[in-house]
Amino acid sequence: MYRKLFFCYDTPYYQEMETKMKERIEKSALIAMSGGVDSSVAAYLMKKEGFRCMGVNMRLYHNRDIGQKLIGSCCSLQDADDAAEVCYRLNLPFRMLDYTAQFKKEVMDKFVKTYETGGTPNPCIDCNRYMKFKHLADFADEIGFDKIVTGHYARVDYDEASGRYLLKKAVDEKKDQSYVLYMLTQEQLSRIRFPLGNFTKEITRRIAEEAGFVNARKHDSEDICFVPDGDYVAFMERYTRKKYPGGDFLDEAGHTIGRHEGAVRYTKGQRRGLKFSAGKRIFVIDKDMDRNTVTLGDESSLFSTEIELTDVNWITELPETSLRVTGRTRYHQKETDCTLTPLSATRAKVIFDRPVRAVTRGQAAVFYDGDIVVCGGTIL
Repeated sequence: MYRKLFFCYDTPYYQEMETKMKERIEKSALIAMSGGVDSSVAAYLMKKEGFRCMGVNMRLYHNRDIGQKLIGSCCSLQDADDAAEVCYRLNLPFRMLDYTAQFKKEVMDKFVKTYETGGTPNPCIDCNRYMKFKHLADFADEIGFDKIVTGHYARVDYDEASGRYLLKKAVDEKKDQSYVLYMLTQEQLSRIRFPLGNFTKEITRRIAEEAGFVNARKHDSEDICFVPDGDYVAFMERYTRKKYPGGDFLDEAGHTIGRHEGAVRYTKGQRRGLKFSAGKRIFVIDKDMDRNTVTLGDESSLFSTEIELTDVNWITELPETSLRVTGRTRYHQKETDCTLTPLSATRAKVIFDRPVRAVTRGQAAVFYDGDIVVCGGTIL
């Protein structure tokens, strides 16, 4: 029965339903449903709370276009079927939305460009920024839905003293996803709900089992969704139809010490897979994409205490002076005490109390005051 629901969203029933929803429905929620257990339980909790809900599965790319199988990988047909079945069990309307063109332009193209210019991208942040909380929010406006709901592990609170919405870490810090949500604006935070922010993953799975969801014990996807095998260079070569040429390995003095397989294949801090023997532990410490060179050196050369950020988004108010905060320059990295100084509304300088390893251009740096996200930006 749910498969009939899955494939008939353009029937007169759905057209009539959307017409009725043109005016904003109070206590209504549009649920971004990936087919995983987290978004399924988020939908369950919102309905239990009395919201009128609709589940939406976003088609972001076609698996065949990136060389991946149709079943058993992220964003597969099986994922869409699982999302549809959960909606059927909850008696919720379900829609598939095609955002493949937007995802290509705003996420995958940027992913490739960042690597090609020597940075290390974070596509999950861009997916949240553009797909879930921009395009999906636009669709919610079109059909008159109020809240946007996802299965992220994070919390949103309203601070009456400042008149601002605050983004906070999840109660379960092992599952906390606030790092990939730092870009949210005040308008977005005002209508977002994260029902799982106070739960552990095990509690989420237990709720799904009690509700009879088919995906209650479904494996979590931890890789980049469009690079599930982790071979991002193979993806880039298929995607761009380019071959990335080899070049020179350099030592820290700039002398050629060997040959590499293309600078795009290496990331700062990398030690494994270099295919180069130096008789000691050696790491990638720098790249020059114009010259196609990769510099190798001692691990001590990877540590830095000062960084600059661009594209900074402030969740709390933009301060007039420096702040003492904690920060991380990679997802799930241990936070380090630091001094954060705004240079403008979108630029900032950070000085860490102790050196941080392998700070990489293109990655996000996110800063906290306790469990509150202060701001985040792109490492420049």
